[in-house]
Amino acid sequence: MPDLLVELLSEEIPARMQENAALVLKKRMTDGLVEAGLTYAHAAAFATPRRLALAVEGLSGGSRALREERKGPRVGAPDKAVEGFARGAGVDVAALERRETPKGEVWFAVIEQPGRDAAQIVAEVLDAVIRDFPWPKSMRWGAGTLRWVRPLHSILCILSDGAGAQVVPLQIDAIAAGDTTEGHRFMAPGRFAVTGFEDYAERLKRAHVVLSGAERADHIRNEAENLAFAAGLDLIEDQPLLAEVAGLVEWPVVLMGEIEERFLDLPPEVLRTSMREHQKFFSLRDAKTGRILRFITVANRDTADGGATILAGNQKVLAARLSDARFFWENDLREARAGMKNWAEGLKSVTFHNRLGSQAERVERIAALAREIAPLVGADAELAEQAARLAKLDLRSEMVGEFPELQGVMGRYYALESGAPIAVADAARDHYSPLGPSDAVPGAPVSVAVALADKIDTLTGFWAIDEKPTGSKDPFALRRAALGVIRLVLENNARLSLRSLFESGVRPHDDSIRWEVERGILSEEHDAMQVLGVKSYARFKELQVSIREERSDQETEEERLRIDEMLSAIDFNEVEFTEDNLLSFLHDRLKVHLRDEGIRHDVIDACIGMEGSDDLVLLVNRARALDAVLRTEDGENLLQGFRRAHNILTQAEERDGVEYSFGAEAKFAEDPTESALFSALDAAEPEIRAALEREDFATAMSAMAALRAPIDAFFEAVQINTDHAVLRRNRLNLLHRICATCREVADLSRIG
Repeated sequence: MPDLLVELLSEEIPARMQENAALVLKKRMTDGLVEAGLTYAHAAAFATPRRLALAVEGLSGGSRALREERKGPRVGAPDKAVEGFARGAGVDVAALERRETPKGEVWFAVIEQPGRDAAQIVAEVLDAVIRDFPWPKSMRWGAGTLRWVRPLHSILCILSDGAGAQVVPLQIDAIAAGDTTEGHRFMAPGRFAVTGFEDYAERLKRAHVVLSGAERADHIRNEAENLAFAAGLDLIEDQPLLAEVAGLVEWPVVLMGEIEERFLDLPPEVLRTSMREHQKFFSLRDAKTGRILRFITVANRDTADGGATILAGNQKVLAARLSDARFFWENDLREARAGMKNWAEGLKSVTFHNRLGSQAERVERIAALAREIAPLVGADAELAEQAARLAKLDLRSEMVGEFPELQGVMGRYYALESGAPIAVADAARDHYSPLGPSDAVPGAPVSVAVALADKIDTLTGFWAIDEKPTGSKDPFALRRAALGVIRLVLENNARLSLRSLFESGVRPHDDSIRWEVERGILSEEHDAMQVLGVKSYARFKELQVSIREERSDQETEEERLRIDEMLSAIDFNEVEFTEDNLLSFLHDRLKVHLRDEGIRHDVIDACIGMEGSDDLVLLVNRARALDAVLRTEDGENLLQGFRRAHNILTQAEERDGVEYSFGAEAKFAEDPTESALFSALDAAEPEIRAALEREDFATAMSAMAALRAPIDAFFEAVQINTDHAVLRRNRLNLLHRICATCREVADLSRIG
């Protein structure tokens, strides 16, 4: 069984595209080979800046011959039907066979497909893969029709076995497949032939090309750590940068350079960001001081001077970049020390969203919310409001204008320079967090208050203008904001009512929505419905038309009153935003968040149905306790008993047209198990209520689970729908009591 080796050599492939391109090559080639009737044992794909490679082991030598029989129309059917059948089967009408069947004579087509050798199939599949390769961006060059990410230079495609290597006959435009490749562009120019994958990988390494991206990344990391250790410094881990740099070089040569003394007093975040974004440098830090003192760069070749010339050039370019950063830093410091009033004024001209106002208006909303949230999370209200007013000011700084990813980080530096307390400065840095499921969550009370206010304003604002996530689309990252609220609340054990905060968050938007409606009425240039895009104003267009018909060139007092009348006729309560709707969205995000704990969605649903579900700490504690009980035998059996009681009761109420909820009486108990169940409920109910009052859900759940045995015994011994009317009514009322007792802890009817 031969092995297949494919290499597509081109100009430099962007690093961000390499990994996915290798995976696509592997999948499309192997899928195509299998569909054509070949099998294989193993396949691996590789990428370097200049090449994509695929190695397939144990490929079958060819596809098997196939023989298929297809049943067609009956003999005597219209000629067109017979001709269509033959055409679909790919045979001549004369080749059809007449065969006797239980339903009479029928035409049959015998389709025979001869086997094909592997080389023919490989050529056909590779041609299709190359011509239809899904590059994010591609180009055409010269007079050819082929499109590739960068000009394609050569195609290596060979099948090798014990007898040697065979070139697969393939030509795309002017490029004919062969058995040769080339090594490093500068260190090993010239082409050489290979006989298989092992020979290919070995000869590439001798030609200064490391084929495996993982191997290049490991080499860079290890060499960088060794250089850092020798200098008494720590390498700052940066996996995305490591992956990118490994995709920029075929022969990584790791070098350590120095940062000029005049730049070392810049904030370490500025140094690291500038070097990372502009130069693709790694940062080396002094573990004791936290200062960044040196950098690691990766060259693509060995040099006679050990990289001295490369480092000199890099350090010269770095000095120019850091000079710009120092200029930004010094200008920003002057503004910060002056109180940042210009930045605050400048936020008025920064649009947050065309229907949610400017960043300055948003700051006012966040400040009000932060002040309201502060006492709920143990923060000082004055500090929380001050932090909210400072948190966004760095958006107007020159440094953040150059490096947007430093927003918040620079805000802390500038807040401290302005004389703000440390808690306020920390909140300016932390209020964006958490940005993802693995991001750290702020724990300082002022930071928590501002971070919550920031995310709640985002959610309530976009809910108010009906810009909710749909399917996989979430352009304003509202799912991330919701997860941020959840993690801030849960990880800080913050006891607060989200519904109340949502009401506070949407209130300022009500005013702005009303203003937009009025502007739409008064303006000839705006269609209010287009501006708003809110479905609940469907009848507003009619009002707008009627008002415009009555308008004069100069607005009169009479017209103003008429407009006020029209505005009062609009039901602003019909706006798509509701606190319950947004809370439901957060509950859905909570289910995803708790999935890692193994808590099922229906268990959370059972707790969402209870009072206080907008207190996420309370909700999660209840869900965890219920989940723990349902994992026990008693809990599972109790759930079955509840379902039985609920189903019998529901059916009886539907049939009888009455509600059996007027209280069961123990004096009508006829069976000992019935009396025992009354006693068990009498004992459990006060214990459950007392435990729920002190939010001891584990005890409440245990008391509920203890009802399992008497409920089981009751159902085994007693007939509910007896002919005795009094007993039947009493027992149905008893079932209602069972259900009501269980529902005090959680709505078990929601558990699937």
